[in-house]
Amino acid sequence: MNKKLKIVLYIIIALIIVIAGLGLWYVNDYYHADASANALLNGTDDVSVEKIDNGLFLDGPGNDSALIFYPGAKIEYTSYLPLFMDLADDGVDCFIVEMPCNLAFLGIDSADSIIANNNYDYDKWYISGHSLGGVMASYYAINHTDNLDGLILLASYPADDLGNMSVLSIYGTNDDTLNKETYDKSKSLMDYNLTEYVINGGNHAQFGSYGIQSGDGKASISAEDQRNQTEKEILEFIY
Repeated sequence: MNKKLKIVLYIIIALIIVIAGLGLWYVNDYYHADASANALLNGTDDVSVEKIDNGLFLDGPGNDSALIFYPGAKIEYTSYLPLFMDLADDGVDCFIVEMPCNLAFLGIDSADSIIANNNYDYDKWYISGHSLGGVMASYYAINHTDNLDGLILLASYPADDLGNMSVLSIYGTNDDTLNKETYDKSKSLMDYNLTEYVINGGNHAQFGSYGIQSGDGKASISAEDQRNQTEKEILEFIY
């Protein structure tokens, strides 16, 4: 091998190492669940938490309705336990999906194995997602309208026209992460049967429990208040 070819080969190898290193850094640089979320990993007296192949199953006293949730990008899936433990406690069993590399676009069809599981016998299925997770949940909903009774978006928007699917969209007034211009344009994709709820003082991060998110606005209400309002609207949407 001549000298020029060796130099080119060394450059290619170096670039591969750099790209691989940056990729590894990217997927491991994510928002971790805080102590309040981790404290719920073992469940409560009324809601059990079971580890399943692609996430967590929150089994509460309800038997009729279930919700499958796609987390936001680079957010640890267990961060959403406080919100969905409350929802399960009030009658809607929940599945929080653990996405590959904490990126929902790598697991768009994650809901398939849950809905198809014969151990779960629900009359109604809903899919939901936060931020990028909501966009990916909408992709799934568009292609599985016969299996779902509704889509719930938290600080998110749909990827395409949702037809006649019922949609609940919730976001906070202090959310500086959600692209409001894109969101407003997307409302025409879900205007057939849209319920919109705006949380006064809510921000982007407080749907989960993972601390302050870069670029987000500062909430003027507590995280508990934002979660309570969110859960109330979801319950009204489902029931």
